[in-house]
Amino acid sequence: MTEPNVRKGMPPVKLPREEFERRYRSQFVDPAFAQLQHQLDAIVGAAWDAYSHSRKSPATRKAGAGFADPDYDLAVDWLAARAAVIEARRRHDDAGAVPRILIINGSARSEHTCPGEMSKSWRMVKLAEPVFVEMGLAVDILDLSRLASEFGKNIRPCKSCVATAMPLCHWPCSCYPNYSLGQTDDWMNEIYPLWLAAHGILIVTPVNWYHVPGGLKAMMDRLVCADGGNPDPTSTHGKKADEAKALELKGWSYPRHLAGRHFGLIVHGDSVGAEGVRRTLSDWLTDMHLISAAASASWMGMSATWRNMPCRIASWIKTANFSRRC
Repeated sequence: MTEPNVRKGMPPVKLPREEFERRYRSQFVDPAFAQLQHQLDAIVGAAWDAYSHSRKSPATRKAGAGFADPDYDLAVDWLAARAAVIEARRRHDDAGAVPRILIINGSARSEHTCPGEMSKSWRMVKLAEPVFVEMGLAVDILDLSRLASEFGKNIRPCKSCVATAMPLCHWPCSCYPNYSLGQTDDWMNEIYPLWLAAHGILIVTPVNWYHVPGGLKAMMDRLVCADGGNPDPTSTHGKKADEAKALELKGWSYPRHLAGRHFGLIVHGDSVGAEGVRRTLSDWLTDMHLISAAASASWMGMSATWRNMPCRIASWIKTANFSRRC
């Protein structure tokens, strides 16, 4: 068997204390913090200690039974995220439960910040919601515009662990939070259960320069762990690349954590790019083994046809096979 080869050689990123403090204090330029400099000095000192010692996950506990290495220390944040996806899967698999639809607003526009007006995507989401309710389905709405308008909402970038080895990409993602780098408030631990509990997914998105908006793309990237991700971080002892490569070389099962759910798409734009975005989204979801809800489950439109959208959306949803249980 080929021996794992972990390649390294990128430039260092560790900051000296002066630069770390400059960046950390830049969060507190508001004059309201001027009278709190003594307290802020203590906080900056504690933050530097966490950063300089790389305490990614300061709160851990033993993995326990059911893991490859029961004595390995797992982050309590990840264990909570794991419990949430297990509960979401239980809800999804409950034959007596009402089928759930997840509607995703992919637009970053919001009336609560720039530009001060709701998006067309949001208007279409709210047109679709009562149609699903009338069909007897439970509806969850994921509004990605909150990334640009709500304090503390972030989807951190994917670090492409899968490009090293699939077992290094944990399900759910274990890359965040990283307390030593201040990479907290990651929304994905709330988003994974929404996808997992759903029987159908409807994505409504505009076209931004021939692609989806940045928030939607960030979510797409972070869902890579749902397509073959490793549910046991102790099997790689966290992020040990050599162990993950060795595990993959032995043969990996690539579990499809979202397989069998149905999907539909509404892609709209002012001029060009809608067909490319629709195809990209459809290919992405199909690659994860989701199923197109019906032959008409992808709908595209230009803003000039807005007057006809309510009728088209209602007709499209009613003909799409979202109501079939997975």
